[in-house]
Amino acid sequence: MHLDRPPRSPAGTRAIGPAQSDSSTSRQLFGLLLLCLAGCGDDSEPADVGGPATDMAAAEGRYVDVTQAFGIDFRHEHGGSGEKFLPETMGSGAAWLDFDRDGWLDLYLVNSAPLPGYAPKAPPRNHLYRNVGGKRFENVTERAGVGDTGYGMGAFAADYDGDGDPDLYVTNLGSNVLYRNEGDGTFRDVTDSAGLGNKFWGTAASWFDADGDGLLDLYLTNYVYFSVMGRPDPCGDPKPGWRTYCPIDFYRAQPDVLYRNRGDGTFEDITEAAGLVVEEPGKGLGCVATDLDDDGDLDLFVANDGTPNFLFLNRGDGTFEDATLISGVGYNALGKTEACMGVAAGDLDGDGDFDLFATNFSNESNTLWQNEGGGVFEDSTARFGLATSSLPLLGFGTAAIDVDQDGWLDLVVANGHILDNVNLYYQNIEFAEPNLLYLARPNETRVTFEEVGARYGEGFRRPEPSRGLAVADWDNDGDWDLLITNSNQAPTLLRNDSPRRHGFVRLRLRGTSGNRDAIGARVIAEVSGRSQHFEVRAGESYLSTHDPRILIGLGTASQIDRLEVQWPGGGRQVLRDVPAGSVQVIEETD
Repeated sequence: MHLDRPPRSPAGTRAIGPAQSDSSTSRQLFGLLLLCLAGCGDDSEPADVGGPATDMAAAEGRYVDVTQAFGIDFRHEHGGSGEKFLPETMGSGAAWLDFDRDGWLDLYLVNSAPLPGYAPKAPPRNHLYRNVGGKRFENVTERAGVGDTGYGMGAFAADYDGDGDPDLYVTNLGSNVLYRNEGDGTFRDVTDSAGLGNKFWGTAASWFDADGDGLLDLYLTNYVYFSVMGRPDPCGDPKPGWRTYCPIDFYRAQPDVLYRNRGDGTFEDITEAAGLVVEEPGKGLGCVATDLDDDGDLDLFVANDGTPNFLFLNRGDGTFEDATLISGVGYNALGKTEACMGVAAGDLDGDGDFDLFATNFSNESNTLWQNEGGGVFEDSTARFGLATSSLPLLGFGTAAIDVDQDGWLDLVVANGHILDNVNLYYQNIEFAEPNLLYLARPNETRVTFEEVGARYGEGFRRPEPSRGLAVADWDNDGDWDLLITNSNQAPTLLRNDSPRRHGFVRLRLRGTSGNRDAIGARVIAEVSGRSQHFEVRAGESYLSTHDPRILIGLGTASQIDRLEVQWPGGGRQVLRDVPAGSVQVIEETD
């Protein structure tokens, strides 16, 4: 996270005075002008949608806040006492996982910890909520043994040991934690024996099979060198109320790590052997393992904060090629680094390969890199209608999902500034911000996106300092619900109560020859003459894990005509005439 100019940097840099009447507006207009010079032309985006919902708009869709009604009593505590330690700004993520294998997705929420000067009544801890039949959530943290009290960042769920139930990796400022699912409703901390403690500032992670041996490996992004020992960094104006957090360029980056799963419960650091050591480490906050060059193995995209992003293409032999420069995803269309936080991958333009979307800082738009094939991408943010509405906002969590089940992926973005006193420095920018919902609007020649959040209920119109976003069909009714974490306050659980206009099919894949979660499997659904492409992943968004199942929107079609599963080991299975409304568990055959 960086500021377009820091409030004040230590080495005598001039401090910014009170916000001027035209400062924020001019920066936004200048940023939009540069984006348009980079690609608007006749393809400039449609006007953003805002304001109160009309009767007709309200019927389009509806998300309802059911956080308290369904028993989620968690509250995030950033642990700050006004001393402005950098970790206070980060917030945390969440994970959806069916830890007790009852068919209902449960929820894990990550908390922070006390920083110097903060004295809570009880230590903040992470929470696990058991989903009781889609009717309520029950706090089972103590019974399950997963109430970590470290300074938490992210949660990443996957069955790394292949015993049929999901395990949980929690990243922290300090030692991370690996919880192995014991299969009886409890977890065991196996961090030390597994070798996954990692003493750096761990942020995002992705579980995937890096070397094709059928075992899930772990890619971990680390952030910056920071210590709470001593005094906080002296940034911002010294007068009361004006002190603030230092910009990210004040801190040195930490290197990321790839851990190979040995298959005996232990992991080894193979970062160098895999070709993932870079000359200049990035300040990683987001990552996703996905097949970006369509060669059947999983590549790595890393979203870095204020430093170039990374793209590592998997060679298929356990090593990777650094394709950052030739791919075009290291920078935006202007050749600039951005403060990338969250990331989503998906076939956003409907051409059969996976595009990349990253959230960024205020006065930077979010960025969509369109996959042109062969490991080459183009910044198409403005052409897809995604630039203007995101300029004033600071994006964190994100997801590419089919909200309205019309067969096209939409985009959700969780927003919230990092400076709790940002309005003192910049006009028209607030700490609490509304979240965004972009619906895909395809026509005969291309796809654009329309921001419609205000039409979908108070959960999008209400400003909050949001951070993580984890999506799931937790009530098993066939549409996407949202869990949004908020900095230093309660999360928001939004249930999708939109009118049902389109059909769906939900898939749960189970691997046999490879990893049990089928992470890396690709699904191709042919519906009414058009193909939709999906992939099973574990770790995306901002510090979060989405529902591991695949939810396919059918539009007005009554079935999937042809459904193909491409398994990580190379096998393929085909189903035909899969009816709308069906729930399929597909097990890999030899």
